[in-house]
Amino acid sequence: MSGVAGRYATALFDLAKEAGSIEAIEGELRALQATITASDELRGFLKSPVYDRAEQMAVVESLAQKAGFCALTANFLKLIAKNRRLFALEDMIRSFAKLAADDRGEVSAEAMTAAAMNDDQVKALRLEIETLVGKAVNLETRVNPDLLGGLIVKIGSKMVDASLRTKLNRLKTVMKEA
Repeated sequence: MSGVAGRYATALFDLAKEAGSIEAIEGELRALQATITASDELRGFLKSPVYDRAEQMAVVESLAQKAGFCALTANFLKLIAKNRRLFALEDMIRSFAKLAADDRGEVSAEAMTAAAMNDDQVKALRLEIETLVGKAVNLETRVNPDLLGGLIVKIGSKMVDASLRTKLNRLKTVMKEA
């Protein structure tokens, strides 16, 4: 983990591990990420340099209190607001999730599809990836209608692109060369 997000996430992870509350903190951060994703206003607030330190501290303190976050998560949010690092909060959440998954011996993977997958398809894809990497897989799925069809799977730094858009682009390139 490098950069601001990695350092903060690593510090939070170390404290959570020491307190034996990695899963609880991870759950709270997952809920916070869902809140950020659902609110354009909150996302804009986190990224904006316009708000001063006091305003940022007040908002994260209120957010933590309303969400019922434990003291460690609440103090973490206050610290990053105090240090004016809220712009990197989403990266910190992702970095913490990766550290927690690594600690459990899991591999994180992301699958992007043109249409939503049902539970059986997600299970089958997770099983296929687990067979490939030989570890438990924490699979996150997203829908991207721009793909037209197929899917893109990212496992760590590796990517398998089996999307229809990519196949059509390859065909287009081959036809131009002919």
